[in-house]
Amino acid sequence: MNKIQPKTLFTGKNAIYLPTCHSTNETAGEIIQKGEIMEGTIVITDNQTRGKGQRGNTWHSEKGQNLTFTLILKPDFIPVNEQFRLNMAVSLAVYQTLTEFLDEKLKIKWPNDILYGDQKLGGILIESLISNRIINYSFIGIGLNINQGNFELPNATSLSNLTENGLYDREELLTSLLENLEKQYLSIKQGKDVFLKDNYTENLFRRDVWSEYKTEDGVFEGKIRGVSESGKLIMETKFGLKQFGTKEFEYIY
Repeated sequence: MNKIQPKTLFTGKNAIYLPTCHSTNETAGEIIQKGEIMEGTIVITDNQTRGKGQRGNTWHSEKGQNLTFTLILKPDFIPVNEQFRLNMAVSLAVYQTLTEFLDEKLKIKWPNDILYGDQKLGGILIESLISNRIINYSFIGIGLNINQGNFELPNATSLSNLTENGLYDREELLTSLLENLEKQYLSIKQGKDVFLKDNYTENLFRRDVWSEYKTEDGVFEGKIRGVSESGKLIMETKFGLKQFGTKEFEYIY
C-alpha cells in the first residue's frame, strides 16, 4: 500500500505505511509534532485498532480488507469560519470515487458519512490544528469498507458486498481516491469551487424527503434542505427552517 503512484501534484506522493496502528489521525498528529512534513503525505494502515469516528464513536475495520488512512493537508488559505468547505470537498471526492461502482442510492450523510441506502459504507473525520485563526494542518481521516464481508453493526456494508463482483484492488481504489481528493482540494485553493456547496447538497442523504429525527426534546419530522456557510444542517420543520450542529439531533432509521 506504500507503492501507489497517483497522477497528482503532491497528494499521496509520500506514503507512510504502518502494518498496525491505533489511529492514523493520531499518528499523523504525532508526526507533525516532530516537525514539518510534505503536504499530501498519507498515513495508511492495514490494521487500525482504535479508529475514531464522529461523535467519539469507534471505527471498526477488519484487518487487510478496507482502506483506512489519513491525508495531511495545509489549508491555511481557507478561513477558519469556512472550514466546512474542506469537509464538503473531501466528502465529494469519496462520493465521486465510489460512483464508478454504485448507483444513485449512494449518498453523503451529513456531515461526512458515506451511505448506500441506509447502510454505512464509509466515514470521514477531519481534525485540524489552528492557531491565530489560521488552519495550519488538517488531518483527513478516511475509512472505507471495501472487501470486508461481515460486520458487527447491522447497518454497515462494503463495496464488495454491495456489488457482488468479488474483491477489489485496494491500491487502485486508493489511487483513484487520492486523485479525486487533490482535484477537489485544488478547486478550493484556486477559487474554482463556486458549485461546491450545490454539488454537496445535491447528493445529501434524505434531501427534500420528510423523515423522523430525534433531539433531547423528542422526535420531530424534518426535511433536509442544505447546509449553511458554517456547515450546519438546514432542515425544514413545521415550525420553519432550523439549523442543527452535529450533536444537536440524531437520525432515526
